Amino acid sequence: MGHASTLSVSLTGLDGSMVEVEADVSPGLPAFALVGLPDSSTLQAKDRVRAAAARCGLHLAQRRITVNLSPAWQPKHGSGFDLAIAVAVLAAQEDLPQPPPPDTVLLGELGLDGVLRPIPGVLPALLAARDAGARRAVVPAGNLPEAQLVEGLDVEGAEHLATLLLRWGADIPPPPDREEIPGTGGAAPREDGSAGREDTATGDAPGGHSPDFADVIGQAQARLAAEVAAAGAHHLLLVGPPGAGKTMIASRLPGILPPLGTEDALVVSAIHSLSGGFDARGGLLRTPPFESPHHTASAAAVVGGGAGIAHPGAISRAHAGVLFLDEAPEFSARVLEALREPLETGDVTLHRTRSVTRYPARFQLVLAANPCPCGKAWGKGADCSCSPLQRRRYLSRLSGPVLDRVDMRLHVGPADIHRTAGEDTEPSAAIAARVAAARERQAARYAGRPWSTNAHLPGPLLRGEFAPAPAERRLLEHAVAQGRLTLRGHDRVLRLAWTLADLAGADAPAADHIGLALTLREGDRR
Repeated sequence: MGHASTLSVSLTGLDGSMVEVEADVSPGLPAFALVGLPDSSTLQAKDRVRAAAARCGLHLAQRRITVNLSPAWQPKHGSGFDLAIAVAVLAAQEDLPQPPPPDTVLLGELGLDGVLRPIPGVLPALLAARDAGARRAVVPAGNLPEAQLVEGLDVEGAEHLATLLLRWGADIPPPPDREEIPGTGGAAPREDGSAGREDTATGDAPGGHSPDFADVIGQAQARLAAEVAAAGAHHLLLVGPPGAGKTMIASRLPGILPPLGTEDALVVSAIHSLSGGFDARGGLLRTPPFESPHHTASAAAVVGGGAGIAHPGAISRAHAGVLFLDEAPEFSARVLEALREPLETGDVTLHRTRSVTRYPARFQLVLAANPCPCGKAWGKGADCSCSPLQRRRYLSRLSGPVLDRVDMRLHVGPADIHRTAGEDTEPSAAIAARVAAARERQAARYAGRPWSTNAHLPGPLLRGEFAPAPAERRLLEHAVAQGRLTLRGHDRVLRLAWTLADLAGADAPAADHIGLALTLREGDRR
């Protein structure tokens, strides 16, 4: 009887740190103490470890067992420490003649029958372990496809605790043969009982039909705005009556975005792994995510948070993709105002009593709104039953500071079927090709800089090194002088103009690009 230790990983958001799991078995009254600031789910590992070890043929010693999760000042969350605790305790009571090597990280939740169950967050945990110097890792078999995405680690998957104990020299019978191990086939279940979330707009629709811009009838200006938004990673507001095609256009935006680069794909995959909805059998997530929360969603669901542990919200799951708020004025003011800082900084910081968690949140915001509560205040508005005060109150729910951060604000009218009958609408593939070419021009122009799209071009450089000629900016400066644009709006119009120039293949924005950008910014009610 003595002392042993293993390694595991503690996650705070996407940031992980190594945890040394120390076990001491000493004479004294039988007890099992788990210290080191564990939360309730980690503290319950004592009972899971005791039952799982007994099922494998090993019983915990009737002595005083103390397990310390070091560093002890750092809060520990979740059931992923179960495997490391079990191995450390059994090694301390000399049941494992050949314990795992000291550079091996152990992750996994134990079932009472000894089965290793998958846990969320394996991808960011192993990335942190690799960066901290670990060379090997053992994870549940259900997490193995995800763990194998981490390069530089020798990863092994196991279905049962007994399999690992036998490998490390324990004198126990082999585990029972099982045709299917519950809980090891794919992503960890969510709180609502589903097996994990799928991309809400990038997969095929029911019946095998993928959302395509060829389905959108008319709406040439809105289609152009969507193309510009995709090409430069700009934000977009669509205001129009019900049935005008606002949701159709927004849901088709991910289909014209270029695939994610390796760095973005790794971050997006890590966020979805932490959320418990990442199916790693297809590799890293390369399709830009699409999130569309309901207007009744709380601030914690959209921005992130929760009791005790700050979980990623919809804005983080939409990182490097699209966040679509349909019926935007119906969202609570708290949710809408909470978007202001992430729209500027590209991340969100969530403060809790014992920790500060940061999640990336660099998303494209697409808002859709009706012109009034009844939705009929379009054109002459003869069918609208709303009073002028009700209309003002409805649209004023989108505050000035939020709207000032939206690059394009467009009015979308009802589609004229008779005028557009017989017209061939452009498919998403053709638009995506232009978007990809514009993104390549931006990547070449900003090579060696910490951004790659026009939407993230800093204001000082936009007004200096990348400023158009003074003669081309005359219309824009006139709009600022009249008070129609703030300085932030001035910069966003210039960014839009650069994107329009990239789509046109021009080397720099001209007066017509700035004029069109100003029209897209201020809106043009038809």
